[in-house]
Amino acid sequence: MLRFLSCIFFLVPTVALAEITVFAAASLRGVLDEIHASAPIKVTASYASSAALARQIAQGAPADVFFSANQLWATWLDDQAVKETFTAQDILRNELVVIASEADPDFDITALPETLGDGFLAVGHTRAVPAGIYAKEALSSLRLWDVLQDRIIQTDNVRAALRLVALGEAPFAVTYATDALADPAVHVVHRFDEEDHSPIIYRVAQLTRGEAANAYLDLLQSPAARDIFRAHGFQDIAP
Repeated sequence: MLRFLSCIFFLVPTVALAEITVFAAASLRGVLDEIHASAPIKVTASYASSAALARQIAQGAPADVFFSANQLWATWLDDQAVKETFTAQDILRNELVVIASEADPDFDITALPETLGDGFLAVGHTRAVPAGIYAKEALSSLRLWDVLQDRIIQTDNVRAALRLVALGEAPFAVTYATDALADPAVHVVHRFDEEDHSPIIYRVAQLTRGEAANAYLDLLQSPAARDIFRAHGFQDIAP
């Protein structure tokens, strides 16, 4: 009997679930977790700032897909001789906002230096983190950057700036609108005009060939995934 069962075991084909590793911007945590939950492939996601992830991939980290919060770091990675990008698509847009721990309908961005008092404004690192780069552009266009420089805390990624406000350790932060939606402890008190900074465009780059990577990119463009992106506040870019 045991010999019979052993033969049956080896006759049953083994169905291996395709696997893929995705390196994604910190601001995509939550929305991608929801999309991955129903993915037809096994997805392992790593979230951090786009700058940190791009550098890790360039140094040999085994990523199949890079989902960047801006075009800059995806282009930088494509320029590195150590890693080839097979396809790259711009698929999402976002907005830049100022958040606070309390709602303030009378908030005036031009009065931010006085409103901050002894407090600090949290932003992503302005030389690497996309949200920080956009924040510096927006504050500079409003002639506020030079005034605020001594009152700014720079963080490793945009979600770290969000947490400082949510925990009451900073009165204000500049984040994406989608980050504010992800945490009920913060409130949007100002939305920057699009003309105040470079367009916030998310680029997804395929780094390895194969059916799993192709299936993942198809998943991101599916109607169901786009509905989830919109529910989290992201804006579509037509394929």
